[in-house]
Amino acid sequence: MERVFAYLKQGVTSNWVMLIILSFVWGSSFILMKRGLEVFTAPQVGAIRILSAGMFLLPVGYQAFRRINRRNVLPLFFSGFLGSLLPACLFALAETQLSSAVTGIMNALTPIFVLMIGTLFFDLKDFTKRIVFGLCVAFGGTVILLLADAGGSFFNLNFYAIFVLIATVCYGVNANLVKHFLGGLKPLEITSVSLGMMVPFVGVYLFQVSDFSQRLLLEDQAYAALGYLLILGFIGTSLALIAFNRLVQQAGPVFASLVTYLIPVFALFWGVMDGEEILTGHYMGMMTIVLGVAITNEKI
Repeated sequence: MERVFAYLKQGVTSNWVMLIILSFVWGSSFILMKRGLEVFTAPQVGAIRILSAGMFLLPVGYQAFRRINRRNVLPLFFSGFLGSLLPACLFALAETQLSSAVTGIMNALTPIFVLMIGTLFFDLKDFTKRIVFGLCVAFGGTVILLLADAGGSFFNLNFYAIFVLIATVCYGVNANLVKHFLGGLKPLEITSVSLGMMVPFVGVYLFQVSDFSQRLLLEDQAYAALGYLLILGFIGTSLALIAFNRLVQQAGPVFASLVTYLIPVFALFWGVMDGEEILTGHYMGMMTIVLGVAITNEKI
């Protein structure tokens, strides 16, 4: 009992609770993107997600921006771009040709890239044989997953999965940026300012460059699709990023990235509920990816 109270005092329990909540929220994001893609293009889906999240936090972001040190401006900009905008567009683009469940499963590669980038560029820890082995296992799971989706043929592999890989690399860079360059800022400040910096870019794209307005007026179910994306922006991006940044600061980037252990479970659940075909190979690929991630994070 004394050990339980000791853990509570150290914040371990609260970290795990936050991890599970984040897993549910982000595991549900793939089905919400799928609903948005029924009306809007992939770049529009990503832009709507970031615009709604940024506008939701804009009052806070404006006040926070006036208080931050100038040396934090560039890391915050890259955090908004690499940690939010670019992955949002890449995941949406991937889901135009991949199921939401498979996309969610592949997101489990994020801890691998957090660890790799942290080791190579941020002196996170030594790059050991165990980490190399875990990396190989995880990528082996990715191949199994994609082969299952391609009917077992290498010639039918869906190379849209590359967009998911790039997105997880972006997440790996962002987690280390937050830990090493923005540790002195509050999670709300990091999230609101980094997303606020993206608002002008996505706003110009949506209303001046793309045909978003025409689709909203002319397409059936446009407002329903927009509603799903607004939920994704408000809850799945702004509020979830605040929680994630707090988790990175409290428990470290590697622990925080473990959210991707549980994301595939919720992504699979929503995929099954939506009638997506989930094959044995998909489960094998998911378990192999998670095993590879577990090997690399053996000490967590």
